[in-house]
Amino acid sequence: MLTEERHKIILDTLAKDNIVKLQDLVDQTGSSESTIRRDLSTLEEAGFLIRVHGGAKRNYSVSAEDRMEDKTSKNVQDKQRIAEKAAQLVSDQDIIFLDAGSTTYEMIPFLKGKSILVVTNGVPHASLLSDMQIETILIGGKIKMETKAVIGPVSQMQMRNYRFSKAFLGINGIDKQYGFTTPDTEEAAIKRIAIENAAQSYVVADASKFKQVSFVKVCDIEDCGIISYNVPSEIKRNLKDSTTIWEAE
Repeated sequence: MLTEERHKIILDTLAKDNIVKLQDLVDQTGSSESTIRRDLSTLEEAGFLIRVHGGAKRNYSVSAEDRMEDKTSKNVQDKQRIAEKAAQLVSDQDIIFLDAGSTTYEMIPFLKGKSILVVTNGVPHASLLSDMQIETILIGGKIKMETKAVIGPVSQMQMRNYRFSKAFLGINGIDKQYGFTTPDTEEAAIKRIAIENAAQSYVVADASKFKQVSFVKVCDIEDCGIISYNVPSEIKRNLKDSTTIWEAE
């Protein structure tokens, strides 16, 4: 069995059960213990698992919420590449939703000149969209101070009345088992409604968001495509049967 095939079996088992036993992997793959131990060491070095006595367990961390000012200063060049790739998927006459993420914010300059309508719950997003002369609807509700996102029951009620050609969402965590996650329940609710009401939904996220798990699940990994940049090959192999990843150049 090829190394990639063994790695896929290990990661798929971890995604399902959170722990794998060395002997079970030997039986599944028909490989020697020494080969499986090398595989586990390789995957541990890549950050996918933690070796324990007799096997391995999943490695993931629960991420916390950053302020909007902090988000916009992280991985800026990667976010701009991702944003440009995402904007290429937007066509004239589209009605799109941009949520209040930092990468969705970076999309806005690349949307200039397109004949579209944008709905957003991001206060900075609405301001920049209007500066770019892009027709914009800012949904109403309570403003969350940390992220400048509009949230709450008023915004959710308004969102349920809209339908979108495409929705573009920022996210805090991407994980095959736990799906797309974010720290805030009310922001998660807005994202969930956008996904339900969009013909196509995309998560725009830099590579640091993979293997992260945050507090609130937004949806399953199968529910959105992912637009990213420089995604490790092991992650792409692990997710290829669950979703589509578009990579920026």
